[in-house]
Amino acid sequence: MLASAITFTAMTMLIKFLGEDYPATLQTFYRQLFGLGVMVPIIARNPRAAFHTTRPGIMLFRAAAGTVGMILGFYAYQKMPLADANALSFTRTLWLVPLAAFVLKEQVGPRRIAATVVGFLGALLMLQPAAQGEMGWPAIAALVAALLIALTVTGMKVMTRDHTTTTLMTWSAVLGFVLSIPPALFEWRWPTFVDLLLLGAMGVLGTITQAAYIKGMSEGDAAVMAPVDYTRLIFAIIFGYLLFGDIPNTLTMAGAAIIIGATLYITIRESRLGVSKVGATTSD
Repeated sequence: MLASAITFTAMTMLIKFLGEDYPATLQTFYRQLFGLGVMVPIIARNPRAAFHTTRPGIMLFRAAAGTVGMILGFYAYQKMPLADANALSFTRTLWLVPLAAFVLKEQVGPRRIAATVVGFLGALLMLQPAAQGEMGWPAIAALVAALLIALTVTGMKVMTRDHTTTTLMTWSAVLGFVLSIPPALFEWRWPTFVDLLLLGAMGVLGTITQAAYIKGMSEGDAAVMAPVDYTRLIFAIIFGYLLFGDIPNTLTMAGAAIIIGATLYITIRESRLGVSKVGATTSD
């Protein structure tokens, strides 16, 4: 999980650094291209097993939501301080509560509902600078991206009942690459050799982040692993300041603290009640 936090922060640094010359749609294309390149040797071992699925529709939906979410997320990282964009990305845990109720049919009790409401109040607090033109559309893009990523996670929970992680990553990589082509063509430009290397590094780091995150969550208790994931906010603050001169304001950090507190409460509560297992329900 710590490796995931570090590689994710490194990837977002490259997103922001390359953002002046490569729009989010182009960065998403190269992220998917090089991510697929990492997956090809794994797929080649047993293509039939890698692509075996009984629900291609859900696979397509996950890939579409993930691709749009990636474009919006990259846009947010390009335009916002790294710490702000990272903090808003944590709202994906808050989105999972209503999605668990409506999609997975889990019983969501008053405590989780209250924690979700408090968390979104923290997001609104972070959005206050938008009224002064400091965040605006990038912040909204970050929130929508978090919702779309939450949708892909919900779909993953449904699919892991009868699909392997390799199958999920294979479909995500292949469909994600195909779906990223059309929007990239509208803003296409050929990268320089150095930029191509950096874009390739961004794609590889994204795939490593995904694999490390899945491994960490599968091996460790969610309540223990989740706080480790939040260390990327610390890395984002440090490297955002050193490389880009980003200094988060007090209001933003207060909102970020509320979001993290709410999501930690939900994660720890669910872990104690055993609802982190796929298909489990609770009335809490």
